[in-house]
Amino acid sequence: MLQNIRDNSQGWIAKTIIGVIVVLMALTGFDAIFQAVSHNQDAAKVNDDTISQNELSQAVETQRRQLMQRLGKDFDPSLLSDTMLRDAALKGLIERQLLLQGARDAKFSFSEAALDQVILQTPEFQVDGKFSAERFDQVIRQMGYGRMQFREMLAQEMLIGQLRAGLAGSGFVTDAQVEAFARLEKQTRDFASLTFKADPAAVTVTDEQVKAYYEQHAKEFMSPDQVVIDYIELKKAAYFDQVKVNEDELQALYQKEIANLAEQRHAAHILIEVNDKQDEAQAKARVEEVQQRLAKGEDFAALAKEFSQDPGSANNGGDLGYAGKGVYDPAFEDALYALNQDQVSVPVRTEFGFHLIKLLGVQAPEVPTFASLKDKLTRELKTQQVEQRFVEATKQLEDSAFEASDLAQPSQDLGLQVQTSAPFGREGGDGITANRQVIQAAFSPEVMDEGANSSAIELDPETVVVVRVKEHRKPEQLPLEAVSGPIHDHLAQEQATAAVKSKTEALIAGLRDGKIAYQPVQDGQAWKVQEAATRMQEGVDPAELQALFRMSKPEAKDKPVYSTVTLADGSVVVLRLNGVNEGSAASEEEKGEYRRYLASRAGQQDFAAYRKQLEAKAEITRY
Repeated sequence: MLQNIRDNSQGWIAKTIIGVIVVLMALTGFDAIFQAVSHNQDAAKVNDDTISQNELSQAVETQRRQLMQRLGKDFDPSLLSDTMLRDAALKGLIERQLLLQGARDAKFSFSEAALDQVILQTPEFQVDGKFSAERFDQVIRQMGYGRMQFREMLAQEMLIGQLRAGLAGSGFVTDAQVEAFARLEKQTRDFASLTFKADPAAVTVTDEQVKAYYEQHAKEFMSPDQVVIDYIELKKAAYFDQVKVNEDELQALYQKEIANLAEQRHAAHILIEVNDKQDEAQAKARVEEVQQRLAKGEDFAALAKEFSQDPGSANNGGDLGYAGKGVYDPAFEDALYALNQDQVSVPVRTEFGFHLIKLLGVQAPEVPTFASLKDKLTRELKTQQVEQRFVEATKQLEDSAFEASDLAQPSQDLGLQVQTSAPFGREGGDGITANRQVIQAAFSPEVMDEGANSSAIELDPETVVVVRVKEHRKPEQLPLEAVSGPIHDHLAQEQATAAVKSKTEALIAGLRDGKIAYQPVQDGQAWKVQEAATRMQEGVDPAELQALFRMSKPEAKDKPVYSTVTLADGSVVVLRLNGVNEGSAASEEEKGEYRRYLASRAGQQDFAAYRKQLEAKAEITRY
């Protein structure tokens, strides 16, 4: 539909559409028409702020990519439901918008300089410990942001961070709470354990069981949603060979370049300040005293160390190093440039006080030859022309792609080659298909479903592409043969674990009612005994420890408590809790750590409650 409107936008169809809209407005009123179309680009409204469909799409793709990275390359992305991802992403965006509104209502703010410092000091944007603009652009491009987009996102995160810190940092706990937590934290437990390994190799899984599982979970065995795209790529570098510069332009730029060169002067000074403790007359008398001692032949550097009140240079004999014009106070600069080598000025008054200035040296500028700068100047002049050409070509590409029904015409207009990608899914692929903006465009309804060309997408400051879906490979049911192996392994593991659980449950039941006597060696293996185990006991699986410390305290020494825990590999551990030991008294340092931890947890709970309160009071509309 969209492409048909594009193709006929200048003809009678466009006029007819306009006529229909006018009639509808006359019959139903402007408000009805406006309400019908005003939210087609919105995903939700949170009080007075809207969340766009583009923001939601970006959040969905970010969430999808993060899940793919977390779950590993072997995970099938088709198992990630678009509806599930969309709902989760929209919930996150609404929550974020509520927090931003809360931060603004609470008058949280920060300066642009503070934002700049965060960017400059972020290690990911640095090369050899220093901020790199090139590295910064590279990282944020991979995240799918332009510079202004990233600054806006970071500014929002900083506001939310201030709000979170303000609420979470206000949590507090009582001494009684700290004491109670310390008793639990330092408690130890005496226990014994038996581990029964699950053995999938000992289980027989039939073809009928595999088939039945396949049929019951058919939706889990689908091929991923993929597209193949055609694209044309516009690169700024391609225009460097197409632009020319003449000798006159190079000479003019050369003269401008060398005109900026100036001599550098090496100065030293002695500063006598005029301040609250020393008025004008006192400072002048002091500087004249120093001037007289200089006249008698005393060393300038020694007198600077003794008298100068400039903390940055006094210890170095007043040495200020080399500098050109425009660095110092005008009065200071005039005096400096009037001196000859090793000459000392009369007292010079500036806003800081009185100075005695000595010229230590003059460094004449080295004027490079035209030949040595020609390549650099040529690049500069070409860069200006190329930038203009690239902007014009990008606009031409944008217009041509919008008007065309495929990429043949835009590629012909700009002399570019149509390239084709390998198939890729919503998690992305290699090359340009790893770019989040390309992925979003390729899977957008306009491009994927309606067959339109995308708008121009900036991959980086040097590259722009337009994409078009050549082939949409919709999810299809994978044949049983393709997935029978993983299903077989899953069922074997599942049945092996179930068999071990059944065995351990029978053992525990017998031990509890006395039908099975407790023996140091049970079912062919010895109990592993552990005395005074802590919550962070080394050599014990964390899942075992977590289950152990959740078990109720034995009523008596001869009445142990039993439980089981299933480990990640399917093994089942039988736990026998023999006793609970009160820990030693917590030191003041430990109490301090516990207090900080509990206060932090309380603050986080306060923040969560505040977040729920914002949501309860807000007017939220999902479109």
